[in-house]
Amino acid sequence: MAAARKAFVGWRDTPPKARAQVLHRWRVLLEAHLDELAWLASHENGKIVSEARASVEKGIECLEFAVALPNAETGGVLEVSRGITCAVRQEPLGIVAGIVPFNFPAMVPMWMAPLALCAGNAFILKPSEKVPYTALRMAELAEAAGLPPGVLQIVQGGRAVVEALCDHSEIKALAFVGSTKVAKLVYGRSTALGKRCLALGGANNHLVVVPDADPEMTATNVVASSMGSAGQRCMAASVMVAVGDVHHIVDLAVQKAAAIRLGDELGCIIDGEAVARIHRYIDDTVGRGAKLLLDGRGKRPVGVEGGYWVGPTVLDGVTADMPAGCDEIFGPVLSIIRVATLDQAIAIENGNPYGNAAAIYSSHGGTAEYAIARFSAGMCGVNVGVPVPREPFAFGGWNDSRFGYGDITGADGYRFWSQARKVTTTWALQKDATWMS
Repeated sequence: MAAARKAFVGWRDTPPKARAQVLHRWRVLLEAHLDELAWLASHENGKIVSEARASVEKGIECLEFAVALPNAETGGVLEVSRGITCAVRQEPLGIVAGIVPFNFPAMVPMWMAPLALCAGNAFILKPSEKVPYTALRMAELAEAAGLPPGVLQIVQGGRAVVEALCDHSEIKALAFVGSTKVAKLVYGRSTALGKRCLALGGANNHLVVVPDADPEMTATNVVASSMGSAGQRCMAASVMVAVGDVHHIVDLAVQKAAAIRLGDELGCIIDGEAVARIHRYIDDTVGRGAKLLLDGRGKRPVGVEGGYWVGPTVLDGVTADMPAGCDEIFGPVLSIIRVATLDQAIAIENGNPYGNAAAIYSSHGGTAEYAIARFSAGMCGVNVGVPVPREPFAFGGWNDSRFGYGDITGADGYRFWSQARKVTTTWALQKDATWMS
């Protein structure tokens, strides 16, 4: 905090376009070290290198948006009466902080840091204690790009550090990404002390598949959504809601999931505790009468003895009240719920407490629009199972997937890390004065 306090004044007074130049040099260094960062994220997180590389590239895209802000975020000036102007300026808050999860060591920090820094704040980042290295390396590259000491800092640790960040009186805003349980605690603790807080929580995303969906595209996409990053992402759609006769699509999806090669196409699970949790969900669901179409328990890559692995798993005949039908499993497990009508599918999606993402698979535009207009989710896809918006469109869910106002990226993210100063000006008494004069 002492280092941030010292650094903030100089960084705040640095012109926005000069800040952007430093961030641009950071972007160049991140691209130059892309392979290194992808390797590092893969090795400390467990995801395959291609997934890690894509997540770094998405983080760089967020930085590109921030670099462009000084040219786009010019505020506004309007002559509101003769000789009187009103203007607005976005200014920094001061010292701010971000707390990020293990599953995207490079990308999620870049949802926060570039926008907070572009706005002129001093930013403190706490990575997950499970993946401490990638964020640290990115911060080293920021320093090499010319970011002044103390403007971006990394603080390692667990719960005690999170609570200290929530409680410190000089931290003006705090962003969090993680489980809903912890998101609620962080949001409540920090806002009770008057801080701004945006806390993104968990999810239980639904993929609604109707009979006119394209079989090849749908099966491929459903498997990629549920199994990508070993299911360890909030955008993983762990529930497929099968409407009517879509047996052929289910069969094709199972075939594609069974063909995934562990280690080459699907990474490992973060730790043994997570493996045990995933196994409990599978055991419980089978015990409740669901059918196990594909079992990933006990699977591991050929020739690999160590590590934490769960192979692709597909459960059919799941109901919305089963834990696998309503909880976030956070593993490579797809639960299939069977319904007769699209309205029943929409009701299941909307009955879920989360509101992160939902998708509809159909070849008919009217069907797709009908579902999208009724889903209670902040990010929706049409034949897209991971509907993550690309910059400048913002990332953020609804309901128990988000606590606080606005989204964490895009223009909402920039405004979260800044505050508007309104200035009203006149220089001479006007002859035709009005009530405003």
